[in-house]
This record gives sequence, structure tokens and C-alpha cells, in this order.
Amino acid sequence: MTVLIATGTFKGSLGAGEVTSAVAAGIREVIEPGIVIMPVADGGDGTVAAVVAAGFTPVPVVASGPTRVPVAATWARCGDTAVIEMADVCGLARLPGGRLEPLTATSHGLGEVIAAAIEAGCSEIIVGVGGSASTDGGAGLVRALGARLLDVDGRDVGDGGAALPGVAAVDLTALHRRIAGVRIVLASDVDNPLVGPRGSAAVYGPQKGASEAAVTALDAALSHWADVVSQATGRDDRDRPGAGAAGGVGYAALALLGAELRPGIDLVLELVGFGAALDGAVLVVTGEGALDEQTLHGKTPAGVAAAAAARGIPVVAVCGRTSLTPAQLEAAGIRDVYALTDLEPDEQRCLAEPAPLLVRLGAHLARDQLLTPRGPRR
Repeated sequence: MTVLIATGTFKGSLGAGEVTSAVAAGIREVIEPGIVIMPVADGGDGTVAAVVAAGFTPVPVVASGPTRVPVAATWARCGDTAVIEMADVCGLARLPGGRLEPLTATSHGLGEVIAAAIEAGCSEIIVGVGGSASTDGGAGLVRALGARLLDVDGRDVGDGGAALPGVAAVDLTALHRRIAGVRIVLASDVDNPLVGPRGSAAVYGPQKGASEAAVTALDAALSHWADVVSQATGRDDRDRPGAGAAGGVGYAALALLGAELRPGIDLVLELVGFGAALDGAVLVVTGEGALDEQTLHGKTPAGVAAAAAARGIPVVAVCGRTSLTPAQLEAAGIRDVYALTDLEPDEQRCLAEPAPLLVRLGAHLARDQLLTPRGPRR
């Protein structure tokens, strides 16, 4: 009897490895099945940690954070494949003092890490783009890889979305040399276009500190950026699904790097060998900090549940809290859910001390699902 525990992070609280270990400890208090621990991610926080746990080699790197302050980050390597997590380099968590910079934050550091991986000999670059701090249309990314963004006087423009209206032309010569022969894959669950009411600025700008006026300005700036890039490439990629990912990093990757866009959770599950880990499993435990509407759109628990359901293996979830209805959980392939708030109604305590509560949840689900299996508690 094997239980496969494959959870994502509890954002702002515990990493996926800590979550899986706590749940496993609770199960072992009740019964001693074979347990396979597999931290997973959907392209956002925890992506590099998940592949490192699966055997990739961590590679330390120093790169520019979202305000150009250097940060110590990590990418991962297996053979000629590199896995890079944007959030770890220039994501929201890397903003000095947590101060949001919606107009000037840059994706430059992501390009620096991609460049380092290419220089190290990697020919396949997988980039998880969740958790970005910038809305710069990926301008910083491509500048770090060799592109020049020039104003009407032929001078380089500044960082961030606010600088994009000053771009009059792009020189892609060095960029094309740098990425020649390199396959770039973006791991993302975002299908938004670059601009418009579903665009990067409108949908995600407020989360990065953009006021209503700033959202309007950024959307116009991104539209101008797309005009300039279209003139240089001869095609218009601003409306492609995923162009709005990571503040427009998706757009620059698609339009200028020839990147492929894939659902983050599907790609990570492939990288960590999830399919093989399902062999012999009688139960899969997945989860993340909050099970809510976003979970249903390509987040870790939904992806894990779909993969397990395809093999006929039951899935239960652990989480901090849930707002999903029984019907929604059933449709997602999750037959039961165990939330920290079931044990501790104080959400602040759940955030501050989740590990002991997860151990208790592990014991509860072991009794329910392994000793006396029954239908959902809901």
C-alpha cells in the first residue's frame, strides 16, 4: 500500500517539502504504508525546489532583483536542461522591504539567469513565470539577453513599464546570437493577452501595486511596446494566449525568443516523474495553502488530481482553508479535503504554526482514508 504525497507550497507559510513531510509524519502516527514524498509546483513559487527534490542539481546565481538590487537565487540543472523560477529572481518576494514598484520593476534579472544557463551549456531553458513583480512587457528580460531598446535619439531607455513609451526601435542582433539553438519553454497557467481588459496590466497590475491611473498608463505602454516589436518582427503577438503572463514576459518570450508556452503544473509533473510515482499508489494527497476558484484553473492540486484520476487513483487534499463547494471539488477530482481551519479557526495561527496542524491532518486523513475508507466527509 503506497501513498503518494504531492503538494505545492503553502504560500507565505511552508514550502512544499515541509508540507509533504508534515503530512507524512501524521500518516505514520496511524499506519505505516509505503509513502512517496514528491513536492510539486505549477511554475510559480517552489518550482526549482520541486525539481531539485526530484534530482536536479541546484546552481547558485547572483542576479538583479526587480529593482536591480542584486539577489542570491538558484536555478536547477539536469543535463542540458535548466529550470528557472522567475519568482526567486525578480518576483514580488524580492522587492526590497516589500515595497511595490509597479511602474519601474524590471524582469532584467530573469534574463540574466537565462543567460547564465545558456553560458553554462544548457540548450533547453524551462522558465516558471509565476509571482512576477514587474509589468514591463518582458523588456528587461530581452535586454539582459542582448536586445537594445532605443529612444528616438538612439539611446537606451530605462527600466520598467513606465519607460516603454520611450522605445522607438529595437536592435535584436545580439539577442538572436545569444539564443541561437536554444529552446525556451514557459511554464504558466495564464492565458491572458498582453493588453486590453484581460491584459497583463488590467488583471495583474493591481496585485503589483498599480493604481487605476497606473493600470491605464501601463496598458498603453505595453501596447506601444507591442507596436515597436511588431514593426521589428513583422508579426503581432500581443493577443496570443499567455502573452500577458508575468507582466508581459510571456509576450517577449513568445514574440522575441520563439518560446513555447505550456501549462506549468503539467510540465513540472513531467520533470519530477509524477507518472511513474503513481505506479502502485492507492491514494494521492495533494494541496496548497488555499483551495479556491484559482485552484480550478491550472493550479497544483487540480493538475495532480487530473493526472491521478486518469489512472483511477483517489485524491484527497490538505490546505490552509477552502472556499470550494463539494460539487467543485468533485469536478476537480478531489474526493475529500482536510483544512487547517478545521482544527484551528484562527487563520493567523494557521499561517504561523502550520506544521503541527498538518501532522494532525495527516493522522486524520490516514484514519479516514486508509484504516476505514469511506466516502467524502463533506
